[in-house]
Amino acid sequence: MIYSIWQSYDRLPVVCGKYWAYKKGENMFTIIIGGGQVGNYLASLLLRENHQIMIVENRKERVEFLKQSIPENMVMLGNGTDPETLEKAGIHKANVIAVVTGADETNLAVCSLASYEFKVPRIISRVNNPKNAWLYTPEMGVHVALNQAELLGNLILEEMSLGDMMTLVKLRKGQYSLVEEKVAPGSSADGKSIQMLGLPARCLLAAIIRKGDLILPRGETILQAADEVLAIVHSTELADLAGILGPVRQILK
Repeated sequence: MIYSIWQSYDRLPVVCGKYWAYKKGENMFTIIIGGGQVGNYLASLLLRENHQIMIVENRKERVEFLKQSIPENMVMLGNGTDPETLEKAGIHKANVIAVVTGADETNLAVCSLASYEFKVPRIISRVNNPKNAWLYTPEMGVHVALNQAELLGNLILEEMSLGDMMTLVKLRKGQYSLVEEKVAPGSSADGKSIQMLGLPARCLLAAIIRKGDLILPRGETILQAADEVLAIVHSTELADLAGILGPVRQILK
C-alpha cells in the first residue's frame, strides 16, 4: 500500500505544495526554530537531501537529545525570538527559516523578526491553534502557514470519501493531487479505452502499472481490472475519477 506523503519539488519535504523553491542540485541553508518532533523530523529529512541546517531550541535537555541524531554543530541552545541568537544561527545567509515551535505567539514573533529585520527570502511557519490561523499573513512576515489541524482534517475527509484511492502528492497548494487507484473489476473503466472513459476535464492519466510493467497511457490504451492507475486530478474532480476507476457502488433502497 502507498501511503499519503507531502513533499515539494525534487522531493524536498514539506506538508503541501511548493514551499521550498530551489534548483535541483542546489544546497539550501535552512534555520529551524523549534526542536520538537516536527523540527527534529524536518531536520533529518533535509539532511537526507544534503541540505544545510541549524536547529534553534530553547530547552537544554532537548538540545542534548537532538545531538544524539543530528551533528552537534547543527544544533544550538537559544531563543528564536532573540535577534542575537538568530544572528549566531546564521540567519543572514539563510535561504529559508522554518518556525515550528508549539506556541503560536512565538512563531509569529520569529516570523516578523525574520522578515522585517533580517529579510529572509522564505519564511514558513507552523500553525498550532486553528483559531489563530488568520494571524499568519504576509503582513506578519509569514510566506507559508501550515495549519496542521486543517490539513489533517481535510486529508481524513478526502480519504473517507474516495474509497481505495490514495493521494501520493499534493500540488499547487492542494489544488491538484497525484493519486493512485486500482481499476476495480466491473468498474466503468474495466475493459474500456482511455478515450472512451469520459474523464473529468482537469484530469490526466500519467501512468499505468500492469503486472509490474509501466505503461504510458494513450487514448487507445485499454484498461484492465487490477491495473494501477496514476493520475493528476483537480481536487474538485477526485470523486468523479474515483467513480470511474473504483468499484460500482450499489444504492440501498
